[in-house]
Formats: sequence, C-alpha cells, structure tokens
Amino acid sequence: MGSTRLPGKVLIDLVGESVLARVVRRLRRADVIDEIVVATTTSAADDAIVSECERLSVAVFRGQEDDVLDRYYHAAHWINADAIVRITSDCPLIDAEITDNTIRTFINCKPDYASNALQRTYPRGLDTEVISCDALTHAWQEAPLSYQRAHVTPYIYENPNRFRIVPVRGDCDYSDLRWTLDTPEDLTFIRAIYERMDNEDSFSWRDVLALLEREPQLAELNRQVRQKALHEG
Repeated sequence: MGSTRLPGKVLIDLVGESVLARVVRRLRRADVIDEIVVATTTSAADDAIVSECERLSVAVFRGQEDDVLDRYYHAAHWINADAIVRITSDCPLIDAEITDNTIRTFINCKPDYASNALQRTYPRGLDTEVISCDALTHAWQEAPLSYQRAHVTPYIYENPNRFRIVPVRGDCDYSDLRWTLDTPEDLTFIRAIYERMDNEDSFSWRDVLALLEREPQLAELNRQVRQKALHEG
C-alpha cells in the first residue's frame, strides 16, 4: 500500500476488481503452482491487504516492510516451500502460460534461480522468478546491501559464480512493452486493456498483443514512463 508513485496501487479498482484480485485469479490458472501466498507487511496500512486476501481465500504472511528478502525467507519457511515463485503484486496482466513455462524450465534444469526477466523478451509486467529455498536462504544470510534486500533476488543474479542461473527467453522480443503498474499512466493503460476484454481476467498475453496490433495507440499511454532503478527502491 506504500507505493510512492501510485499510493495504494495493490487495491486500486481495476474495472470492478482490485489489482491484487486480478493477480491472484490470473495466477490460479497456472498448472504448476502448488499454493499462492501473499507476502505483505506488518504495517497497519496493509491490514486492508489482509482483508482482501480473506475475501479472495488466499493465504497471507506478514513480515518486514523494508527487508522484503527477510519477509520472503520467513514466508517460504512458514509454508515449507522447496522452491519459491516470485510474482510482484503490481502485475495484473501476469500470464499463467508464461509463469508455468518459467517454472517448468526451473524444474527441468534444476538451477538455483530461473527468470524470464534476466534477458528480457517478454513485456515488463509478465516477470516470473523461481528460486530454490537453499538459494533464498543463502541470499537472506549474505546479502549486505539495502536494494538487494528490498528486491529479494539481486544478490542471487548478481553472483552467477555462486549460483546457477538460467534465463528464460521467448521466441520474439517484446521487451519494449510496459504492462506493469507503477504510475497513473500505467493504470490508464491497464484499465483500457481490461475494458476491451469485457472486464474479464481470463484473456492471455497473446490476446493483449493482438489488441495492441489493432490499437497501437494504447501502447503510447504509458510508453514514456521511466522504470525506477533497483537502488531507488
């Protein structure tokens, strides 16, 4: 709830449902995910997230606000996970097919870490990271810098000599497309997508690509938004 560029963005209305509800329901279509856990903070402002999780019948874990790596570590142990799939809650266009593909790559290759955001080919906003519990534990014990703890995984992918890392790439490069939610412009874009999809959330990322081919002006709604650097929080 403490977003600086779009306060309260996780629970903002997205054509009749909260952003968080859209993310959870889209992830429930994934075949390979065993359980979804919303890892939020102990801040009173995030009590509203807990209430929304109860409405959605999704598990919720509460931990530190600034040390998100610590929150993930304790959430993983709370749920007794062997591997963790990290999806950020500002991705209401997340796609189950792409998430499943990233997880299957992790299962087949058995690395410490696999992600489709290491060498971007997918639109920003479809990011999926899969981390072994062992790698998460080492990062939790060793990561010294604040941005490494705020963003959970940088310590892992910045140390390829220490961890086995596998990038997941698509067949085509759509990395210039921005489908994440961080600013009012992003919200305008994503609302336009849902409105054109009849307010349903069962559409695929390929449906969005087809829509943008028909209405290329939609991509201009947030094209000028600058992605914040890791060290900016």
